[in-house]
Amino acid sequence: MRRHPLAFAQARTIVTKRYTDDHEAVSFDDQTKIGTVMITDYAQKSLGDVVFVELPSEGAVVEKGDVIGAVESVKAASDIYSPVTGTVIAINSELDGSPSLLNKSPEDKGWLCKIEVKDPAEVEVLMTQEEYKAHCES
Repeated sequence: MRRHPLAFAQARTIVTKRYTDDHEAVSFDDQTKIGTVMITDYAQKSLGDVVFVELPSEGAVVEKGDVIGAVESVKAASDIYSPVTGTVIAINSELDGSPSLLNKSPEDKGWLCKIEVKDPAEVEVLMTQEEYKAHCES
């Protein structure tokens, strides 16, 4: 009996993280076409202690640049802008009871919403991490 190795088709998922001028970031999964929207660490440091977060509604259709929510802190209030066009498919309901997650983990546990991205090319034109770092330093 001759053995043949089984060939498995492996799909590689690539997650790309890109940044906006307004200090939002999106982590985009090229397989699912879902972007996880968050504020950056730079933004949360600028805001100070976050006390309230307003998020978009699930099912909302948003355009790139639309105001999709707001963050209020002890220092300031700031609008949140959508980095991409698409449909909001999930929101981080943990932020209702724990808005301080934005300070503790803005680019991980403090994510804002997930958007099914209509045009993945919109992600590619956003800033890379290196470009964003240079933007913040200028």
